[in-house]
Amino acid sequence: MLFPSDNIAALATPVGTAAIALLRASGAGVRDLLTEIFGTVPEARKAMHADYRDSDGILLDDVVYIYFAGPNSYTGEDSMEISCHGNPYIAQRILEDLFRRGCRGAEAGEFTKRAFLNGRLDLSQAEAVMDLIHARSERALTAANQQLRGSLGRHLERLISRLIKILAQIEAYIDFPEEDLPPENKSSIRAELEALCGDVRRLIATNHYGGILRDGLKTVIVGAPNAGKSSLLNRLVGRERALVSPEPGTTRDYLEERLLLGPHLVRLVDTAGLNSEPTSLEGRGIQKTFEQAETADFFLWVIDSTQPLPILPEPVAKMMTFSNTVAVLNKSDLPEARAEISGIGFPNLKMSALTGAGLDALEETVIKMTDSFRAVIGVEVIAINARHTQAVGHALASLIAARKSLDTGNSMELIASDLRGALEAFGDIVGRIDHEKILDELFSSFCIGK
Repeated sequence: MLFPSDNIAALATPVGTAAIALLRASGAGVRDLLTEIFGTVPEARKAMHADYRDSDGILLDDVVYIYFAGPNSYTGEDSMEISCHGNPYIAQRILEDLFRRGCRGAEAGEFTKRAFLNGRLDLSQAEAVMDLIHARSERALTAANQQLRGSLGRHLERLISRLIKILAQIEAYIDFPEEDLPPENKSSIRAELEALCGDVRRLIATNHYGGILRDGLKTVIVGAPNAGKSSLLNRLVGRERALVSPEPGTTRDYLEERLLLGPHLVRLVDTAGLNSEPTSLEGRGIQKTFEQAETADFFLWVIDSTQPLPILPEPVAKMMTFSNTVAVLNKSDLPEARAEISGIGFPNLKMSALTGAGLDALEETVIKMTDSFRAVIGVEVIAINARHTQAVGHALASLIAARKSLDTGNSMELIASDLRGALEAFGDIVGRIDHEKILDELFSSFCIGK
């Protein structure tokens, strides 16, 4: 159902000189605007070429314009797009003319907001529009495209449908105790709740991968002084980003650099050497290393293969696992480099940050291990964000409460209340829950009043 709206207009391309600038307008009066400006309302979705004259009859530019008829438009209402030459002055003059003709400036995100209000997108798809705009890697682009096409919404619809079936069954016994219904099967309800809780936990597990897709894989480079951490950073980014010196302890603060490794965006963080007997200034740098380790997604532990295996400080070691750490046995080009080092406890490979030997193998290993962070849910990439995680967490808490109430013999009313809480939490993600579905399921499943 279309929501009545005024006309809005905005520049849809960044401000600046370019070949083309694009302006958008949307609202109930777009057809009148087209007639007033161009003398006709063209066939929908057909590109038209014409002069654009302002309300005073002054020629501003020759443009290409397209009419999109509601409800089959992006916003769900009549809208148009005008492509002019990418002179900021021309674009601004056209925008000001649209304002004089009755449009107002669109608020931030208002075109997409109208698309949601008019049922063209659910909330998760609306958020995916921004993810798509900001995607900086192949994996992030794939996930954003799939969410924009409704992958998360479809997955939630399946969870909601299962939840509605359980809720309808419970509410039937509450609202129609005198009807000829099948006996209560609490064991079946509990099994369904248990399965639903497992699926919701798997959905929550996609949050970590979602953060990696949106912000990049935060990869902290750690190791003893002079192990070659800064040299590795320079080798990976392809330029001298960090100063390198034979003198140990030259890195006193952390450096961060972003790069693409295959299909992933990686945030490399070079840190101060983990010296067991630091100077005062080194100690402050090491403390910053500990702080970076607390929020790391991944670790590259650089080890000097010509020296004994160092002991990692506890604040760093406790954050490193077999699945989030690669040990880089650096300086493999030196004759004194050892062929094997025991006691590492993590996947490891040989490399020379100086010559670049082993770099391809390292990059392939990081890509493979990063892909393993994805929680597999069907064939589509589902990676929820922080808002989704909070809502799904509330849903899971409600489902667990319902299961406990069932086990302890609490009233069906309390169980139904918890399930409705889960349903509302799911609805917070997509932006709507159709409560009519509960009634439809209730009556169709149990044939009440037949």
